[in-house]
Amino acid sequence: MTALSIGKGITLDSAEEMEATLRTIGATRYHSLHPFHRLLHGGKLNKGQVQAWALNRYYYQSTIPLKDAMVISRFRDRNTRIEWRHRIEDHDGDLGNEGGIERWLKLTEGLGLDTAYVESTEGILPATRFAVEAYVHFCRDRTPLEAIASSLTELFAPNLHEERISGMLKHYDFVNPDIMSYFSRRLTQAPRDAGFALDYVKQHARTPAEREAVCNALIFKTNVLWVQLDALYHAYVDGQIPPGAFVPKTS
Repeated sequence: MTALSIGKGITLDSAEEMEATLRTIGATRYHSLHPFHRLLHGGKLNKGQVQAWALNRYYYQSTIPLKDAMVISRFRDRNTRIEWRHRIEDHDGDLGNEGGIERWLKLTEGLGLDTAYVESTEGILPATRFAVEAYVHFCRDRTPLEAIASSLTELFAPNLHEERISGMLKHYDFVNPDIMSYFSRRLTQAPRDAGFALDYVKQHARTPAEREAVCNALIFKTNVLWVQLDALYHAYVDGQIPPGAFVPKTS
């Protein structure tokens, strides 16, 4: 595989071969493997660095409903729209029901960040903004099949969430279960979402070319997640914070 695609020599003559390739992509390219996550979960970051991660990740979290609305707009099939719609509700919430964005703001507030500043997204890294917007554009411009396939990183999310919850609660005295509620809720939401998306691509990717497009869509999404952590590492571990970006008060 290359940084862009599965390359040559991978056989995709069946849905089962495609699924095996998807799982290989996750096992080798999911952002749980990134050095920044190793530092985060292992208690090796200071509070300011954790703040920077939560601040930047907010932009991704808050954009997910926009991305999912884009996906819904690609489908004439009512059943697919109904199924996909709950993803927006999961993040935006509903009247009287807290959503994922509110839970993420509970995290940033618990870490000592001003909510208005977080919601403004004025302090996020340029690479964060570029990567997240590229994801939205991908779901707008590529085929509906690829748009759904790009969400398949959720296949690998529960293990990451479990590692994050246990690691951060163990190592950081400024973290408590209440502000980690986003991740505990995703332990049940992500498998449901991933199950639908996997069944969809296995049913609708009927040719080797379509199965290759599905696999390459997942590679694209792993790149979207990975590059955000590259930027965080460069800025807040290596110390190369770009002009105008968030500067932690604690060191």
